[in-house]
Amino acid sequence: MKHKIIFMGFILVLFTAVYGFSIAGSAEDQTDRIDTSAFKNPHRPGAVFMHDEHNEKAEIEDCAVCHHVYDGKKLVKDESSEDSACSDCHSLSGNTENTIPLSVAFHSRCKTCHFERNKGPVLCGECHKKE
Repeated sequence: MKHKIIFMGFILVLFTAVYGFSIAGSAEDQTDRIDTSAFKNPHRPGAVFMHDEHNEKAEIEDCAVCHHVYDGKKLVKDESSEDSACSDCHSLSGNTENTIPLSVAFHSRCKTCHFERNKGPVLCGECHKKE
């Protein structure tokens, strides 16, 4: 019995060294997710989104590409909303000031770009991964 425990301990140490696992959890446990706290009962977990890695891979340097600012229905050039949450402008169901609901804003901003570039995930489960 003692040999089995020592052998299992050796296997655990070997896996830790080879794969970088730890008892506290893997790097996947620390995945960045889009903040969905504005939704009361989300149907899926927040989309996995590694901001810096994504922008580097997509060669996006201008924050306003995603973090846009509108005055009425007109896009304000050279302005960025990067310090604001999407829900600051987009309500859950849209309103008279901004008719685009929050979920539509998230999905259309990301999926439209992915379709245009023919790159990136477009199916629900490709972004909304369980923890």
